[in-house]
Amino acid sequence: MVKFLKPGKAVVVLQGRYAGRKAVIVRNFDDGTRDRPYAHCLVAGIKKYPSKVVRKDSAKKAAKKSRVKAFVKLVNYRHLMPTRYALDVDLKDAVAPDSLQSKDKRVSAAKEAKKRLEERFKTGKNRWFFTKLRF
Repeated sequence: MVKFLKPGKAVVVLQGRYAGRKAVIVRNFDDGTRDRPYAHCLVAGIKKYPSKVVRKDSAKKAAKKSRVKAFVKLVNYRHLMPTRYALDVDLKDAVAPDSLQSKDKRVSAAKEAKKRLEERFKTGKNRWFFTKLRF
């Protein structure tokens, strides 16, 4: 079978707290691990999407509207829907599987992911990834 869930692939989370949110695969575990014996992957996604910036907004308000909140999570492949899009954001060194062990490491990994996703949003590339799903 062809492996199509590769790092950098944009996916939609289908189950859980972040259902309907877009995420990007950071690392995948096709054969599972000892504590998670099923195929899963480490994803970094958008918890809160940026708002629409209008021309009349001040610089301060535009900066506030273009903020992103991020999450970091291990997700089963069955709870992901792959998309045709790929994101070339380098999150490999920012988010590691061992960063999910403790609360403070998870928070710092999410902050680093937030910073990198905001940089990508400000470049104007991957516009689809930063828009809310409408359904």
